[in-house]
Amino acid sequence: RKQWVSFPGSPTTIDFTLHAPVRNKKLGMGLNAVSDQIGAKSTSGVYGNIAYIAKLSNRLKLSFGLRAGYLNYKFNFSKINYKDANESAIPDLANVNKGTIDMDAGIYLRSNTFYMGISATHLNAGTLYSKDYMVTNSITGATQNASAVYALQSHLFLIIGKAFSRNENFVFSPSLMVRTIGSKPSVDLNFNFLIKQRLWLGMAVKRDYGLEFLMQVYATDKLRIGYSYDVALGSKHLLGSSHEIMIGFDFGNYKTKTVSPRFL
Repeated sequence: RKQWVSFPGSPTTIDFTLHAPVRNKKLGMGLNAVSDQIGAKSTSGVYGNIAYIAKLSNRLKLSFGLRAGYLNYKFNFSKINYKDANESAIPDLANVNKGTIDMDAGIYLRSNTFYMGISATHLNAGTLYSKDYMVTNSITGATQNASAVYALQSHLFLIIGKAFSRNENFVFSPSLMVRTIGSKPSVDLNFNFLIKQRLWLGMAVKRDYGLEFLMQVYATDKLRIGYSYDVALGSKHLLGSSHEIMIGFDFGNYKTKTVSPRFL
């Protein structure tokens, strides 16, 4: 994903996920690796995933998931352009390279045409660094104690969606996602259409940001390729647009029957 392409130092993300059902599909296990670059900051992590799927009825399943891994954080202050030419990086933090254990969890309820879930990231609020240092007042020359702390903050996600099938060649699947980071919620309203069991087309309205358009095609029964484009509007228009490319491949002889593209 290449975000805000017209903005210097804009985020670039690469994500890889491998997962599969085990033990008669009552358990799911997986591996996730992610690399994220935002200006002078870069993060990379490797996670293991496990989920338990409970069958509530012939049509309803409830899943519990847990993800845990190691997150590495790097910050290169030499890439920063300071507004004040006399400003500099905090001593001993000029080139931060730290890591911490990271944990996420979620619960997910679904049928063939309905799903809802809630999940949270950084549950253990891991601290990447904590440094005490001295600050000198440039006017009075007085010094005082200060500290720099970087701790991961939990993010909360709520998603709900429903599929409406007119016939086997046309499915309409609206969904809603609410995200909170601290006390700041954001809302995405998504409208997706599945055409002839091969082509997903969709649009999302993102509160206080802009619009997103997406497409996913099932090139074969096992290979799917997706692309999304979003554009910032209003006061955010200077951020420009974002592009994301997604490729998925299913191994094995089973075929998914989920009609909602909840990962798009």
